[in-house]
Amino acid sequence: MGKEIERKFLVNTEEFVAPALGDNIKQGYLATSPNVRVRIINDSAFLTIKGSGTLVRSEFEYKIPQNDAIEILLMCHEIIIKTRYSIIFDGIKWEVDDFGSGNLLAEVELKSENQEINLPIWVGKEVTEDYRYQNSHIAKVGFPYVVLAKI
Repeated sequence: MGKEIERKFLVNTEEFVAPALGDNIKQGYLATSPNVRVRIINDSAFLTIKGSGTLVRSEFEYKIPQNDAIEILLMCHEIIIKTRYSIIFDGIKWEVDDFGSGNLLAEVELKSENQEINLPIWVGKEVTEDYRYQNSHIAKVGFPYVVLAKI
């Protein structure tokens, strides 16, 4: 891949309706600076290395055997289990991660830093620059408690 350009948003759970099917994801972290993780998505497995940054950062992802991923997960101290829903809105793929207990986070990968996007009705506050919403941080301390005010 090389480079990832990604924005993150909280999800308004009152507006969001999850698709019938989602991907089951288990991911664990071997290191957080740089970010080195192993991920199992349904029956596929990947080893990913991400550089520092929030909106733009280096990303390298490699498919690995699932048995290897299971062994590597056993080495990880921080593990996340989540369901990921993929939704196409206005021609752009959004991914909504459900961490359980009503904790949802939407991500959208962009082609450029300045790409304009229309936000779905269920998208709330942008948290791209808030480290607390990086998956590696969530794996360590859990999902941040946030009270969403109605506008």
